[in-house]
Amino acid sequence: MSTLKLGWVGLGNMGKPMVKNLLRAGFAVTVFNRTKSKEKELIDAGAKSADSPQELAENCDVIFTMLSNDVAVKEIFEGANGFLSKPIQEKLFIDMSTVSPETSRYLSTACNKHGMNFLEAPVSGSVKPAQDGTLIILIGGTAENYEKAKPVFDVLGKLSIYLGGAGVGSSAKLAINYLLGLNLQGFAETILFAEKNGVSKQDMLTIVNESACGNGITKLKSASILNNDYPAAFALKHLVKDLNLAKEAGLHSPLIEPLSDSYTKAMQQGLGDEDVMAIMKYLTTQ
Repeated sequence: MSTLKLGWVGLGNMGKPMVKNLLRAGFAVTVFNRTKSKEKELIDAGAKSADSPQELAENCDVIFTMLSNDVAVKEIFEGANGFLSKPIQEKLFIDMSTVSPETSRYLSTACNKHGMNFLEAPVSGSVKPAQDGTLIILIGGTAENYEKAKPVFDVLGKLSIYLGGAGVGSSAKLAINYLLGLNLQGFAETILFAEKNGVSKQDMLTIVNESACGNGITKLKSASILNNDYPAAFALKHLVKDLNLAKEAGLHSPLIEPLSDSYTKAMQQGLGDEDVMAIMKYLTTQ
């Protein structure tokens, strides 16, 4: 059993299964979530609860955040009873949220100024990989801090990659999510075009998935397309956020604007809380 005491802030669709895996691996974990009812299942599994981010930081060696956006992450660090409200030197803070590279660099600088260590570690993968411990973890920060955290990353993912300084991990995450958006919209357009011209969904899905064009994500999303049911593994609204972050970070390629426009309009049609593959529903109406 590891002697590292871990803290975790954020118990959404990703955070909760990740904490479960850490508990199963024998780590002592203390959790904090504003909605305290979300803590119960983990407390029953052996986690402890903290009343504030500051209390959590005081009692843990390595503190993780897994939150929905830049504003939420900054609030946990800089808000009342946040990590920076009473800095504790030598602690390691790891943000696994998908945020802008600028936010990661900002938090790294703020932590270092107060003698606190910081890593960014966004993940590639959604709920099922989080449950299975097969995420890909994208690291930005110092190599020394990465080595300290690697035993934890080894539980949470099948691969962790040290990429360089703060901001680089976030850039890699935005890049892979851009490819995800392209992949799924192209997949949806392919199925709809084929169906319009007399090819059944089932047959076209088989053609795609058995060809060189098939991949893990097309196979994973095929059942949702057949059932026209899109429970959120990765909510469409989060991809909209990530595409906007990519544009702010300098992505000005020919496909980013039409892609971003499609997903934004899908969200405006009320599909934001459904899975990203619900882009199919929006494109059906066009």
